[in-house]
Amino acid sequence: MALPTFPKIYNTYFLAIIATMGGMLFGFDISSMSAIVSTKQYIDFFDNPHGVRQGAIGSALAAGSVLGSAIAGPISDKIGRRDSIMFACLWWLLGTGVQAGVTGFGSLITGRILNGVCVGITSSQVPVYLAEIAKKEKRGSILVIQQLAIEWGIFIMFFIGYGCSFIEGPASFRTAWGLQYVPCVLMMILLPFLPRSPRWLAKVNRTEEAITTLARIQAKGDVNDPLVVAEWEEITIVLAAERSAAPGWRKFVYNGMWRRTLSGFTVQAWQQMSGANVMTYYVVYVFLMANLKGNVLLVSSGIQYALFIIFTSVIFFYIDKTSRRGLLMYGALAMGFCHFVVGGVLSSGEYVPGGVDGNLNVLIRVTGSKAHTVIAFSYLLIIVYAMTLAPVAWVYAAEVWSLETRAVGMSIAAIGNWLFNFALGLFLPPGFATITWKIFIIFGVLCIGAAVQVFFTYPETCGKTIEEIEEMFSKGGPYPWQTKKGNSKLDARIEEAREKHLQIVDVIGGKELQEIGGKEILEDNLPRKNSD
Repeated sequence: MALPTFPKIYNTYFLAIIATMGGMLFGFDISSMSAIVSTKQYIDFFDNPHGVRQGAIGSALAAGSVLGSAIAGPISDKIGRRDSIMFACLWWLLGTGVQAGVTGFGSLITGRILNGVCVGITSSQVPVYLAEIAKKEKRGSILVIQQLAIEWGIFIMFFIGYGCSFIEGPASFRTAWGLQYVPCVLMMILLPFLPRSPRWLAKVNRTEEAITTLARIQAKGDVNDPLVVAEWEEITIVLAAERSAAPGWRKFVYNGMWRRTLSGFTVQAWQQMSGANVMTYYVVYVFLMANLKGNVLLVSSGIQYALFIIFTSVIFFYIDKTSRRGLLMYGALAMGFCHFVVGGVLSSGEYVPGGVDGNLNVLIRVTGSKAHTVIAFSYLLIIVYAMTLAPVAWVYAAEVWSLETRAVGMSIAAIGNWLFNFALGLFLPPGFATITWKIFIIFGVLCIGAAVQVFFTYPETCGKTIEEIEEMFSKGGPYPWQTKKGNSKLDARIEEAREKHLQIVDVIGGKELQEIGGKEILEDNLPRKNSD
């Protein structure tokens, strides 16, 4: 769906902020439930949903997101990264309308599934768009903006839900869910001002437009800037090689490509299996186990989301200066430790057969210093997650794919995220009610498994171009534990292009450009007209 022609803005941080409002939609939907599930209005209207029934409500968004992720790649390859995000917004408008007018369990599930289709598309294609417009040395921080948008959405919507909890009756949650229109409409207004991805333009043979857009994003419009020349050369060489690869789905397993598919899928799966959803979706249940009630419960839960934003903002400044492997591996181990502590403390809690505060999803409770320990390590788990797996999983998943496979490949990665999100969302409420504290031990073990896989199968991608990462996963490439951040070959190509450019400038005064091969560089890269 082609958007009308609007003046374009090429500042990469501005592009990232607008594009990642799709992440804010995801965050809104997460906390539109977490702030509401413990309120009297919700419990009364939906007949105190618990176990599998509450699990179905919580996981409906993820079910829709699996579908959205599955269709996102082909749609993005057909109409472009930017326009696929606009297409996703239409699903959000429909789903939000159904939720705002909710009449019961069935319509709530339907609305959340429709919203999930939007989240599946945006969560897979926004990182693709950002990876394709960002410079290699800024790609991590640009992609972290996606995670920050999710967290701001969670934080804002949680306190909207908290405020709406003082409204009597079903209007309480209907108002909160209706306000989800706001970020979607704002994003739809601003999307036409974003340029298309230059790498997608190259992929569909819109060469002039691709070079112009690349130059405007990377070098203030100078098509002869050494960075633009070097990066365009790399894009065209890699694209030509990829087009000669196996067709169809074979390209995702052929000639070592299976390593990239495995890494992209599993890094998203581990983000979910790390157990962070215990906190982001059902932190109110955990804090009920720690004997918090009423407004204190909701405000304490909201503090967690504030910590989420603060510590992801910290990693924003360092993610392109440190190892992706290290953040993933040590982050998983630290989260595992937190799970073991919380599970161990809760194992000594008292059993409450009627449910803590009448909530049938919460059947154990601790008090005193044990409760303080549970709260402290729940906060610590979120702090570690905010600085490691939460942002880095999205960054890494967006980096591992080649140009020809990136849109569909990121869809595969997002399917990994949403499949496990769905499974865990369905499992958590009955898990709280049946195995209680043991649920934290399970997630602790899974975190250790994540760290082991990162060590053995994830090569370092920090500081390398998205074309250059091809070599990291190729047959005969280095072992993952031998790879280091930086040392990009693009820097050498830029220097070579700069030397050629200086030669051109030296001979413009009297000699023919073709004597040194400069004419080809200029004419091949110089666009003949402005384009969208």
